[in-house]
Amino acid sequence: MRIANRPPWWFAAPAVAVYSVIVLYPAIAGAGSAFTDWSGVGAARTFVGVDNFTQLLHDDQALGALRNTLLLTVAIVVVQNVLGLLLALGVHTQIKSRLLLRLIFFAPVVVSPVMVSFLWKYVYNPAPDAGLNAALGAVGLGALRQDWLGNPSLAIWSVAFTVIWQCAGYSMVIFLAGLQGVPAELSEAAVMDGAGTVARFRHITWPLLAPAVTINVMLSTVGGLTLFTQIIAMTNGGPGYATDTLSTVLYKQAFVYGKFGYSTAVALVLALFVAAVSFLQIGYLRSRETTA
Repeated sequence: MRIANRPPWWFAAPAVAVYSVIVLYPAIAGAGSAFTDWSGVGAARTFVGVDNFTQLLHDDQALGALRNTLLLTVAIVVVQNVLGLLLALGVHTQIKSRLLLRLIFFAPVVVSPVMVSFLWKYVYNPAPDAGLNAALGAVGLGALRQDWLGNPSLAIWSVAFTVIWQCAGYSMVIFLAGLQGVPAELSEAAVMDGAGTVARFRHITWPLLAPAVTINVMLSTVGGLTLFTQIIAMTNGGPGYATDTLSTVLYKQAFVYGKFGYSTAVALVLALFVAAVSFLQIGYLRSRETTA
């Protein structure tokens, strides 16, 4: 028996057909290339089974890139969300400049990542009279001058800081939306019961921010695991392989070395890894929302 007011499935057929041609077919065909030695030139390719994945497990560059990817992701998720929450708490007050501050903190988000990367590449200029080094010298901290992007120990953290600087405002807006959804009467009742600022935040605000935390952590995690633009624009994976991520490795293997089959294997592993991490995160964070 047909349910009244239920649209027939064939209404979705055109959209499903377009999605299948543009997204599903290329994705499946690309995944198949991971099991071949395709060089990207011509149609000739030989099935090599899991050789590409075996090579990946023994590729020092790829394993180093995985380590860098995890380090960047942890730094971005933790610092960006803590900073975004602090900014949101700051501009959620009744200070007169709160609207201007929201605009200032959110402004970097709307700038192209490429432009931000080149801006910070100048800030990190190794010359003693340019960028950050010049500022350090001007305040008497010349001993702290560094080759920020040329030092293998500092380059990855310099890139992480750039990403955090640009994206913290985005996390701030999401947290701010969550703060505005906290009922004022709950805080007022807590004040009447003698609860201090920290106690109100811990027992009222923080539990009710659980949906905002879920969104921010998910977005920053996926962004960190797939970070590409800032790395390519600022360091191109260097110095050496110090800032290579899985995204830059698969790009170089395909478009620099012509190993499209191996590159696709890296991409497939990265996609599955991101999906697995996201699945585990969403399960835990959603359960936290329920208990909160």
